[in-house]
Amino acid sequence: MALNLNKVLLAGNLTRDVELRHLPSGQAVAKIGLACNRRWRTPEGEQREETMFIDAEAWGKTAEFIGQYFSKGRPIFVEGRLKLDQWEDKETKAKRTKHVIVIENVQFVDSKPGGGNGGEGGGARSTSRPAPAGATSGPAPQEWGGKGPMGEEDIPF
Repeated sequence: MALNLNKVLLAGNLTRDVELRHLPSGQAVAKIGLACNRRWRTPEGEQREETMFIDAEAWGKTAEFIGQYFSKGRPIFVEGRLKLDQWEDKETKAKRTKHVIVIENVQFVDSKPGGGNGGEGGGARSTSRPAPAGATSGPAPQEWGGKGPMGEEDIPF
């Protein structure tokens, strides 16, 4: 049996303001940059840190939600899938590629009131998957993953 899974979970800070635009069809697209830090201690006891800079994009109602509530420096938790963008460099005609995260779900990480672009904060809020084409209202914020409050018995370790 072949197993295929493409799932990415990232928590980090926005490296720039959200670039929100709308396609001619009216569909929203948001592009963000994330900085995710990894800290560890070497066998010699030295503290080390590395930062990974990651580009991500969101579509539809999720893009609009990110554009409304997030801005540069704000912590964010995203869930999505990895996509390979491919294009030809206009000057050199060389083929170029870049991995991008396609965001399917987003959550606030901090709980500061009024954080971001006038957002209300909230630690466990999230958006659900983008609404189907033609939907008139956006998804309502939900508890963790839309499954209700998480209790101690739900933690797998």
